[in-house]
Amino acid sequence: MAMVEPYPGRDEEMKAFDDTKAGVKGLVDAGVTSIPRFFFDPPGGGSTGVDCLTSSFNGQSPDGPQLPSIDMLGLDGDRREEIVREVLRAAEEWGFFEVVNHGIPRETMDEMMEGIRRFNEQGGEEKRQLYGRDFSKKVRFTCTFDLFRTKRANWRDTLYCLMAPETPAPHELPSACRDILLEYSKQVEKLGKTLLEILSESLGLRRSYLHDMGCCQGYALLCHYYPACPQPELTMGTSRHADPSFFTVQIGGLQVLHHGQWINVVPRAGALIINIGDLLQLISNGKLVSTEHRVLANQFGPRVSMACFFNAHICASSTNYGPIKELLSPDNPPKYRDLLLSEYFEHSESRGLDGRSHLDAFRV
Repeated sequence: MAMVEPYPGRDEEMKAFDDTKAGVKGLVDAGVTSIPRFFFDPPGGGSTGVDCLTSSFNGQSPDGPQLPSIDMLGLDGDRREEIVREVLRAAEEWGFFEVVNHGIPRETMDEMMEGIRRFNEQGGEEKRQLYGRDFSKKVRFTCTFDLFRTKRANWRDTLYCLMAPETPAPHELPSACRDILLEYSKQVEKLGKTLLEILSESLGLRRSYLHDMGCCQGYALLCHYYPACPQPELTMGTSRHADPSFFTVQIGGLQVLHHGQWINVVPRAGALIINIGDLLQLISNGKLVSTEHRVLANQFGPRVSMACFFNAHICASSTNYGPIKELLSPDNPPKYRDLLLSEYFEHSESRGLDGRSHLDAFRV
């Protein structure tokens, strides 16, 4: 079954839904037993391409491929070279890996998840005040950021908080999760800088190379809430996509596309998921891979997750980003052209999550 085609009254239905400012949780609270047609995007449909290769949506076989897991204990000691090699192998072969002993306390991660739940399950007034599609706002709440471009909705509500280069004033953050957003932000920023050092070394560059390029100067927290869906077979929690970032740090479950198969990544207590984004694939000239992933809708819920997207200071950056010159050679010529980050993000935002690589537009 392919994604539903346009139908009479669809735009009006989407606008009426968006005007409620209640997101999909508002539909669940209203007791819907069938989802609106503009949510139709079945996992086996045309917009997701290779979904038919997935054998199970409910769990990964213990005998199937496993996401690489990297223990960061000993990074500042005698295990550093080993950890750098493991990260390089995972970033080349998967574009995803799990890290443990990463320095962020499990209690902080648990409270981050609970804060997302509190925000979404409180009364609707604070959420309605933050609801909107003005991308210039550092803090906003919405359902399906690209709804009116892709013409389909995901079964997911999202609180977006741009935490750097300038942290929002405390009163700009929702009261239900304000303190933990600020605390987690400090913790994940420190981890992000450490990961950039490891990734620089994995590419054979000096430890500070990617940091000096500004690859974590800006970062945003995307806090996702997936209510139970009455018809999960007809829609997606998050459509197939690769991340528009240098790299992303995630808490929560998802599916990763690996060698033509969707691999279920079940969240493990205390672990974080790291994935390479499009911009790191570009500047590494394709050595590190930005892998497509997605989240299925589920009949049971709610589920919460959090992703921290690390980028340069997009709005202020006048730097051209392209394949790093030290990585190029006659046998490894540039695969992508240089670009301004604003150019990349204008392209990605115009397309939304359409299941196609945004990097294709910038290939040489």
